[in-house]
Amino acid sequence: MRKSWNEYFMEITQLVAERSTCDRAFVGCVLVNKDNRIVSTGYNGTASGNPHCIDVGHRMRDGHCIATIHAEINALLYCAKEGIAVKGAKCYVTHFPCLNCTKALIQAGITSIYYHEAYRVDDYCLELLEKNNIILKKI
Repeated sequence: MRKSWNEYFMEITQLVAERSTCDRAFVGCVLVNKDNRIVSTGYNGTASGNPHCIDVGHRMRDGHCIATIHAEINALLYCAKEGIAVKGAKCYVTHFPCLNCTKALIQAGITSIYYHEAYRVDDYCLELLEKNNIILKKI
């Protein structure tokens, strides 16, 4: 049987996550436009040109690795750098987005978020997504 679009894109997030260079969490993100075309991917890692956590260790502050850019932000930043519109796009991500990623996805015009793992689900994220009519679905 043919996979659904949701299954297809969610499987791709798992593959993208394998490129993560911060081994605290292997996270992958795929941004998909209205025509079901992938416009960007992102994974957890340091800023370009900087040493990777997997090579030099983590820069920890308040329980977070501050060297790491989250997968969702990396996917959005690629679009910003290349001038790719994401308004109306869908986000597929391996883990439930953190608060900062949630706010960035809303601000960028993402209309739906599909995630696989309910990792640190934040009540304020849920409130923001509901207030902004963002479709949220665990796959």
